[in-house]
Amino acid sequence: MLTSRVSRRGLVTAPHHLAAQAGLAVLREGGNAIEAAVAAAATAAVVCPHRASLGGDGVWMIHEPGRPPVSIDAGGAAGAGVTAAALRARGLTRIPAQGPDAGCTVAGCLSGWQSALDLSSRWGGTLPLARLLAEAIDHAQGGVPVAPEQERCLRRMLGGLKDQPGFCPRFLDAEGRVPRAGSLVSQPALARTLESLAGEGLDGFYRGSLGQRVAADLRTCGALVGAGDLARHRPVRRRPLALALGIDGPVVWVPPPPTQGLATLILLGIFQRAQGRGPDDPAFVQSLSNAALIAARIRDTRLGDPRAMGVHASTYLSARILDDFALGLDPTSPGVLLTGEGEGTRGVLPEGEGFWIGAADREGRVVSYTQGLGRGFGSGLVLPETGLVWHGHGAAFTLGDEGPTALAPGRKPLHPLTPTLARLRDGRVLALGAMGGLAQPLILAGVFARAVLFGQDLQAAITAPRWRLDGPGPGRGVSLFGENRLSPAMVAGLRTMGYTVTLGDPFDEGVGQAGGLIAHPDGTLEGAMDPRGDGTVATW
Repeated sequence: MLTSRVSRRGLVTAPHHLAAQAGLAVLREGGNAIEAAVAAAATAAVVCPHRASLGGDGVWMIHEPGRPPVSIDAGGAAGAGVTAAALRARGLTRIPAQGPDAGCTVAGCLSGWQSALDLSSRWGGTLPLARLLAEAIDHAQGGVPVAPEQERCLRRMLGGLKDQPGFCPRFLDAEGRVPRAGSLVSQPALARTLESLAGEGLDGFYRGSLGQRVAADLRTCGALVGAGDLARHRPVRRRPLALALGIDGPVVWVPPPPTQGLATLILLGIFQRAQGRGPDDPAFVQSLSNAALIAARIRDTRLGDPRAMGVHASTYLSARILDDFALGLDPTSPGVLLTGEGEGTRGVLPEGEGFWIGAADREGRVVSYTQGLGRGFGSGLVLPETGLVWHGHGAAFTLGDEGPTALAPGRKPLHPLTPTLARLRDGRVLALGAMGGLAQPLILAGVFARAVLFGQDLQAAITAPRWRLDGPGPGRGVSLFGENRLSPAMVAGLRTMGYTVTLGDPFDEGVGQAGGLIAHPDGTLEGAMDPRGDGTVATW
C-alpha cells in the first residue's frame, strides 16, 4: 500500500489490525474518536503485550474543531519510598532497564483513559466502559495468535527477561520455548483484570479493590511501588507545546515534558531553517540528522520532570534560540557548539517501545495516543494474579542528586511517548505517532517533512526508506543505520559527507514504525500505517 486509505465516517489506525478493528467497531456503533481509541488501546494490551500493557504509561493529544488541543499526561511517578540514596545503598549506580528496581514508578495509562473519557462525555459519548473493553476481554479469554513482531522481540530480548518474576510462565510455552508467531495464547488473569475494570471502573485500578490486588502483586514481584502510590496518582491535563513553522505555516503540537515532545519541535524548527533539498537528496538526511543530534543533546541534558527543570520547555522554541540551534550553537552557553555526542544518539534501537493509535470520527475530532512500557516487555515483571506487564520507564532516572532526571519520590521520569498533532495551512489536521524509543523525534520529523513540507502522500511518506543515528562513528563522523532501499546515490553521498553508513533489510524494524491520519475540512479522512509492523488502517 503506497497511498493512504480514505473514508468519510470514521478511521482508526494502529500497529495491530485487531486493535484498529476494535476501535472501528466502536465508531460504527456511534462512538466517538476517544471511545474508539480506548477500545483500541484495551485490545492492544492483549494482542501486543510487549508494547502496550495496562501496566504502562500513556500520553494523549486530542483535537476538537473550534477548540485548542488538549494533552493528557498519564505517566506515573516514582513511589514515595523510592530514593536515589536507597538504591545506591543497594550497590546500584543506575536503575536497570529490567527487573524489580525498574518497576519503581506507577503505571498511569488507565488514569489517562478515564481523563479522556471524561472529555468524551462533553462530546456526547455514551458507550459504557464494558462495551469499550469487550473485544479485549474476548481476546484475552479466547486466545489470540502471537504477532510476528512479538515473537521477534521476545527472541531478541529473552536473555534479560527470562529471570524476571513471572515472565517465563506468561510468555514461554509449556516446554519453556518462545511461542512461534500464530500460536494461540490466552490470558485468563488479564481477562479477569479487564472484567474488574469493566465492573468497578478505571479508578478501581488506583483506589479500589483491583488496586489492592495490583499492590499485592507488586509486593510479590519485589517492585518498589505500593498501594499508597497508586492511590496518590492522578493524570494531568496540560497545554501542549506548539511551534509554527514559518509565517502562516503549519502549527505542530506535542505533549510537554516529561515526554520528549520538545525534542521533536526543536528538530523540526532547526530543519525548517536549513531545508532546501528534497527527500531524495543526501542533504535532506544530513539536515534532519544534524538537527536530531542537537535536539537529542537538549533532551538528554535538560528535560525531565517539569517541576525539576530549570527552564520552561517553551523557552527553547523561541525564534532566537532556534536560530542559534540551526547554527549548531548552544544559546545558553554563547559560542559553545552542540556537536551531538549526547546519550540520545546512541542505543536507539527500537525494542518494542510504544503503541500509537490514531482515531478520527465523522465530527472531525482527532485523537493521537501513545501507550508504552519503556522498551519491549517493560521491566519484565509480570504480576501473577492480575496478569499485568509492568513498565520500566523508571530506568530513565539517574541516581545523582541534581538535574531534571534525578530520581526523587513523586518525580516523573523522562520518557519517549510523543503523540503529535498539527494544523496545516489549508485547515487539515494531522495526527502522527511513532514507535521507536529515543529515535521517535527523527522518525516523526522525517515523515512530517516528506508529507507536509514536500507534499508526499502520507502513506508514501511513512513507507519511504528510513534511517536512524547510532552515535559517533570512526573519526568525527556519525554512524548511520539505514534500510537497503536507500538509493546508491544517497548512500554514496552520505559517505562522502563523512557518515559511516550500515544498511539493513528493506523494511527493517530497527528504524522504528510510524502511523498517521489526516482529517480534511470537507470531512474526508485519510490514514496510513507502517508496513514494517503488523498494523493496518480500519476505515468506515
